[in-house]
Formats: sequence, C-alpha cells, structure tokens
Amino acid sequence: DKLAQGYSSYCYAEKPIVSLCMATAFGPPPERNQDATVYVGNLDPLVDEELIWEMFREAGPVVSVFIPKDRVTKVHEGFAFVEFKGEEDADYAMKIMNMIKLYGKPIRVNKANQDRRVMDVGANLFIGNLDPDCDEKVIYDTFSAFGTIINTPKIMREDETGGSKGYGFLSYDSFEAADAAIDAMNGQYLMNRQISVTYAFRKDSREKHGSDAERYLASRTPAVGPTAAASLP
Repeated sequence: DKLAQGYSSYCYAEKPIVSLCMATAFGPPPERNQDATVYVGNLDPLVDEELIWEMFREAGPVVSVFIPKDRVTKVHEGFAFVEFKGEEDADYAMKIMNMIKLYGKPIRVNKANQDRRVMDVGANLFIGNLDPDCDEKVIYDTFSAFGTIINTPKIMREDETGGSKGYGFLSYDSFEAADAAIDAMNGQYLMNRQISVTYAFRKDSREKHGSDAERYLASRTPAVGPTAAASLP
C-alpha cells in the first residue's frame, strides 16, 4: 500500500482500515485548534491526505488533514496541516515524525502556530566532507542543538543514484546560532568523518553569508518565529 511504499519506518501486513469519518475530515476545518495542529512540510508530490492520516495517527487521534492544492492543476503545494484532538498529541508528533523520510524526502514537522514566514537573514551554513550515510535527520539532530533551524537541511545528491555528494546546507534564524555551530562543529567528527562548517557562499556571488551588512540588516529585522519555507543558499 501507499504507506508501506512511502514510509519505511513502519511495516504493515495489510492496509490499515480507513474509516468513513476519515474521508469526511479532509480539507480545511471550519475552526482549527492551532495549538493541536502541526505543519508538515517538504512533502513529495506523491503524498496525499490518506497517507498523511495513516502516518500521523501513530502519534494520536487525528481530527483533520488539510493539504492545500493549486486551484488549476490540483497539485498540492508541498505542505499539509494535521489537527489532533489534543495539544499533547501534536507535541508528540513533532518529536517522532520530524525528519522522517517519505518517498525519500525528509519531512519537516512543527507547530502550525510557529510556521510564520520570516526573512532569511543569511545565517546559511555549508557543511562539507559528510559521510555517505549521513542524511538530513542526522544533520538536523546534530545542529539543532545550537539554535532554530528554519528549513529542512539540504544534502546535495547525485541526480541518477540519489547518493550524497558529501556536502550540504542549512539555515538558522540568527547569526548567533550559526556562529555557535561553526565554533563548535568545524573540524569535529560526525559519523567518523572530520567535517567542515563555514558560512555558505551567497547565491550567484563569490561573497559568503555572514557579512557585517547582513548582520546589521538582521539586527534591524524583528524575529517573528521559525519557518519551513526559507530559501537555501
């Protein structure tokens, strides 16, 4: 079934039963409990409401699933909202589902009321000499200790094989967090490889992020919360 294909962390002997009430709970609810709702980002185009429902009910009773779609193409926009019966279930879902891979893509799970778009301040890091088996979840779990990561870490991969190219990127919500990560992790060993951690080069430029100008602009921009949609370098 679709869940067994997309979500490799669980094995099902047979397709879970989809109740009638589940079918009626797809779409935006009239009044959603934001405290009990999680945002699910970085979704593969193959993911649908049924798969999300079956996956997230492992964390607790699901009230509704909403995946916004383009009005013309009917293709979803890569994210969803899952409402649980209680806030505790939403918190648990964030702990066990964040960075789980669906169809090979690590999903981002955080509280919906925290998913507010902010300016990408430029605290974007390059991580080099990664072990071939190092994935996005390892990067997230390691580097989230230094501050709020505002998007799904991106490991660059070969187009044909999907194998790691040995380097990746991540972005923090502040330069303080990025500086702390560089100070602590540059030259350290991760999965038996000595990694390099530096500021990434700016897009279409030979200049790196972390400049005095970027820091000044960041200091003038009020932080309003993390986002799953900030751009990578």
